[in-house]
Amino acid sequence: MSTPSGSRPDDAQAANGPTEPDEIRADIEATREQLGRTVDELSQRLDVPARAKESAARAKDTAVETYRESPPAFAGAGAALAGLVGLVLWRRRRARRRASTEELLVGARVGRKREAKRARRELATRRVAARKAATSAEKDARKTRKRAEKDARKAATRAGKARRTARRKR
Repeated sequence: MSTPSGSRPDDAQAANGPTEPDEIRADIEATREQLGRTVDELSQRLDVPARAKESAARAKDTAVETYRESPPAFAGAGAALAGLVGLVLWRRRRARRRASTEELLVGARVGRKREAKRARRELATRRVAARKAATSAEKDARKTRKRAEKDARKAATRAGKARRTARRKR
């Protein structure tokens, strides 16, 4: 049976939604729950500091697990990082030294004695500064490596305590 608009009467009731008060309340409650879940999900997505903390905690847990599985590999990674920093510093210092030496040679050939003397002093000053920077970088790398090892040991100790506590609770 069709109505003048071309739709069936059953469709009209379904389109209007529930008609009983209990059905309406249940529908409203379901909509509220769905809206609450949506709001919670959006707030979690927009909470950047909490997400960053979770990511840092996951990275820390991964590092602790890696350290537990193979401590020499962890120490090797720290040594490799220190070696890489040392190599970069050495190459920079070497490049500066070459550039300064070329400036000296060019200045001496042209006959600019004062400029050559000043360039030699500057070269000596650069060398001293580079040595100080390299020494400082090495010290910083050692401190950082020691801190990382200490933090890893602390985290491993905390994890062990947590496991023991969890076993006791069982």
